[in-house]
Amino acid sequence: MIKIALTSVPVEDQDKALDFYTSFLGFIKKTEVPIGEHKWLTVVSPQEQSGVELLLEPLAFEPARQYQQSLKEAGIPWTSFAVDDIQAEFKRLSDLGVEFSIEPREAGPVMIAVLDDTCGNYIQLMQEI
Repeated sequence: MIKIALTSVPVEDQDKALDFYTSFLGFIKKTEVPIGEHKWLTVVSPQEQSGVELLLEPLAFEPARQYQQSLKEAGIPWTSFAVDDIQAEFKRLSDLGVEFSIEPREAGPVMIAVLDDTCGNYIQLMQEI
């Protein structure tokens, strides 16, 4: 059996990303190991602390930077996170000053919204309906 243990999101500044992903999105820091000028830095959902880890991966590889920039310019989210109540999350995050490129809307069997993570990515929030 294969399962997802780790996924990543490229970030321009790991410390800024850690603050955003913990203070705003509500993840908690799981691992922080210095590796040269960067860190192996992961966050997890507080509800699934032994679940999938999200690596806040430094943009140290120019092709990755170009790919990230191309996705953002096209309005394409880097990844998607599940939420229980998209309207409540949209209001909570908007009240904190988080910017959205797409406000909550229906997209087939789900509701979606897309936020700017302040680290170079659009992130989609999704609620099953």
